[in-house]
Amino acid sequence: MSDCLFCKISKGDIPGDKVYEDDNVFAFRDINPQAPTHILICPKKHMSTIMDMDSEDEPMIGSIFSVANTLATEMGLEKGGFRLVLNCGSGAGQSVFHVHFHLLAGRPMKWPPG
Repeated sequence: MSDCLFCKISKGDIPGDKVYEDDNVFAFRDINPQAPTHILICPKKHMSTIMDMDSEDEPMIGSIFSVANTLATEMGLEKGGFRLVLNCGSGAGQSVFHVHFHLLAGRPMKWPPG
């Protein structure tokens, strides 16, 4: 999608502090972090929400979880714990309409959030 912020970051049209990239997935540091570690993990394929996904996207979603595992391991996050969050729709807090997972760590996470 030509006007999607995350698609532009993926293509290198605008800068992003990328920490991971392969053929299907990319990850970068959030510019408005909600925790000391706040990484966004995104598919390169544009989908506004998970409601746009179908069965052919299942391997790509599995890749996102593998990337989260790799990043958490490389950053030593498993020791203190981390949170992996996906918001779907504006009512759930989604502000950029390109599927993305938030990898959050480095501070205590309380439940319920807020």
